[in-house]
Amino acid sequence: MAFAMPNLTPALPEIFVLTMASVVLMADLFSGKNRFVAYMLTQITLLGAAWLTVSTSGGEIVHTFSGMFVDDVMSDVLKLMTYIAVSAMLVYSRSYLQLRDLFRGEFFALVLFAMLGMMVMISANHFITLYMGLEILSLCLYSLVALQRDSAQATEAAMKYFVLGALASGLLLYGMSMIYGATGHLELDKVATAIQQGDGNRTILTFGLVFLVAGLAFKLGVVPFHMWIPDVYQGAPTAVTMFIGSAPKIAAFAFVVRLLSEGLPTLVHDWQGMLIILALLSMAIGNITAIAQTNLKRMLAYSTISHMGFLLLGVLSGNNGGYGASMFYVLVYVMMSLGAFGMIMLLSRQGFEAEKLEDFKGLNQRSPWHAFVMLLLMFSMAGVPPTVGFYAKLSVLNAALSAGFVWLAVAAVLFSVIGAFYYLRIIKLMYFDAPQDDSRIQAQPDMNLLLSMNGLGVLALGILPQPLMALCVYSIQHSL
Repeated sequence: MAFAMPNLTPALPEIFVLTMASVVLMADLFSGKNRFVAYMLTQITLLGAAWLTVSTSGGEIVHTFSGMFVDDVMSDVLKLMTYIAVSAMLVYSRSYLQLRDLFRGEFFALVLFAMLGMMVMISANHFITLYMGLEILSLCLYSLVALQRDSAQATEAAMKYFVLGALASGLLLYGMSMIYGATGHLELDKVATAIQQGDGNRTILTFGLVFLVAGLAFKLGVVPFHMWIPDVYQGAPTAVTMFIGSAPKIAAFAFVVRLLSEGLPTLVHDWQGMLIILALLSMAIGNITAIAQTNLKRMLAYSTISHMGFLLLGVLSGNNGGYGASMFYVLVYVMMSLGAFGMIMLLSRQGFEAEKLEDFKGLNQRSPWHAFVMLLLMFSMAGVPPTVGFYAKLSVLNAALSAGFVWLAVAAVLFSVIGAFYYLRIIKLMYFDAPQDDSRIQAQPDMNLLLSMNGLGVLALGILPQPLMALCVYSIQHSL
């Protein structure tokens, strides 16, 4: 049999990132103790991947590798946002990593390999490709959590993450095998066609869907598959926590949309009911439990759980408008999460982690500008206008209302009001309490600039959200 060479053009960004990740490892080996070489090569890799993604984007849907890989507008937009998130994470964490002897080539290589997994997930059009991307990402994240080898807390968090992650991967793979057994296909569009034509046993399809949604719920970190999030967020180094809480959420959104809206649209009424329960429980438990937390990283972990519940409000609507709203929400969430963890690393120093709520006491007296940036980020997470978090929540609530789930939207608003308490508590500590630490806040100029842009961007997008929202809706409409 003659082997037909696949069209490699749509996958050029992935090929470039894979190559450069290997180059970073080699460069780190030969550069000695000059770790800045690996850092700059990583940033150059992100810039090059962005250029390749833009230059190979034609606006049409292109399939390659026998239909296993797709290049469309949604994948291009999500990949570009992933590059921006990873680049911002590297800028924020540079000083933090240097002070803890984690500013090493293996950190940057693992970040690039993890990003490669995200890119594969975003462009996957096949069960095997989806699973392969997920495993590349997951294995790198397990290693990153355990990178601080002398920390018992980090090692414990990595073990919990690994065990539960392996269980979730097994559930997901089992669900995929049942869908394959029922339809005889692994490509998402062929699976959708087979189900629409009535092929396959309905009972097997339903059971397979349950396992798929359970696996997806773990990767998103929604209740009741949220057990790993608080421990991993608290136990991992803050730079790794920032990484886990930002860019992978974009890939997880793509994973959910590809699997449910492209592969299983005919079963919408089945997975819609499951997502309603997951969203409601996540918003309830995430917001209520976060109130009792005194560790800021742990509080942001439960905040993440509640935000993923809001994200599902758009997905469960089952239409392009809802998917666009969810895409807008996840991009806004990543922006807010980067800023919040950036503030934690700004206040941290050698031998001190600023992860307690009391560490933010009197921040306005120490640095009024940084306190204002944190205020904007907390207002946005709480959904207070005119920040972009308000518009993000409004868009997913509108999607739930348009799908007829009035009671669910009302419940979401109530839980959002409850959640506002623990965000406003941080603002109270910054502006009305006396500082426990009068030391001067020191930060690299690039980190200061990016953090300021992050905070002001939250405000600017809240005043003018239409361009980003239009981009999300356009990319969904021209991809699904």
